[in-house]
Amino acid sequence: YSHAGSSSPEDKYQSVRTDRMATWDLAIGVIFLIQTVVGILGNFCLLYHYFFLYFTACRPRSTDLIIKNLIVANILVLVSLGIPYTMASFGWYNSFNDFGCKFFPYVRGVGRGVSIGTTCLLGVFQAITISPRNSRWAALKGKALKCIVPSVVLCWVLQILVKIVYPLFLTSALNNKNMTTRKSFRYCSAVRHDKTRDSLYAVLLTFTDVLCLGLMIWASGSMVSILYRHKQRLQHILRTNISTSSPESKATKTILLLVSTFVYFNTLSSTFHIVLSVFDNFNWYFLSINLVITLCFPTVSPFLLMSRDRGVLLPSFLWLRNIKSPCLMRNM
Repeated sequence: YSHAGSSSPEDKYQSVRTDRMATWDLAIGVIFLIQTVVGILGNFCLLYHYFFLYFTACRPRSTDLIIKNLIVANILVLVSLGIPYTMASFGWYNSFNDFGCKFFPYVRGVGRGVSIGTTCLLGVFQAITISPRNSRWAALKGKALKCIVPSVVLCWVLQILVKIVYPLFLTSALNNKNMTTRKSFRYCSAVRHDKTRDSLYAVLLTFTDVLCLGLMIWASGSMVSILYRHKQRLQHILRTNISTSSPESKATKTILLLVSTFVYFNTLSSTFHIVLSVFDNFNWYFLSINLVITLCFPTVSPFLLMSRDRGVLLPSFLWLRNIKSPCLMRNM
């Protein structure tokens, strides 16, 4: 027993550890808040832009449907991850009851999966679209347009079915006192299985992600190769150092930047997901870094897409003042 007014080294260590956790929670909460607010505003602004172009009878691009689904998927990830974890970081844990621990991870998983699938579809479609006429992919240009809607629908259906694993095994950890048979994710917990079953679940949840990442890397390499050869041909013909500035070239460079950003962030995020699925012992620092990385792409991607369209933020005001049609601005 310690004397009154004194504390043991273990108590001091626990106090310091608690203070560090509180400071970390506050810092992570601020990061979550910034990512969520910026990401939601950016995605809604871009979504408004596309709906405005639709209602003003502008001719849609072939990639518009894919991008709209990407925006919706980004919003799902931001709302289902950013909002509840921001609230929890500032001390409001009510969102992580049993329903919240089933609903939010499921919505986040579906949104993230659709985001991966639609970004992959966007990269592959653009690589086929800009392929030269003598390429073996040229024959797929007409078929690619017809496959966009079925591919997007398949992506949503597949993710809705695969991610049903989350609500089956997740529950709240705040009111669950018996954690010996469960894997804790701080606010939520999952049923603990043997290593073989955990590995099978990890493969099930990440197989489509890895496949899409592989396709995106292939599409990125193809687009870089096509753009480089096109630039070399122009330099050879005109005997001058010029760059490709056609609308197709600008769109390809934007999509290439988008896909590259996606591959970078989601390779890190997928690695973290595999580790979380297989191993049992990890701390809140590891989990929170994974969540921050997961929020990076939904936050950044709308601004990458806005760089392709001039006047995204003010198309309606310019159109109402008859300065310039948003359809004309889009093709500049």
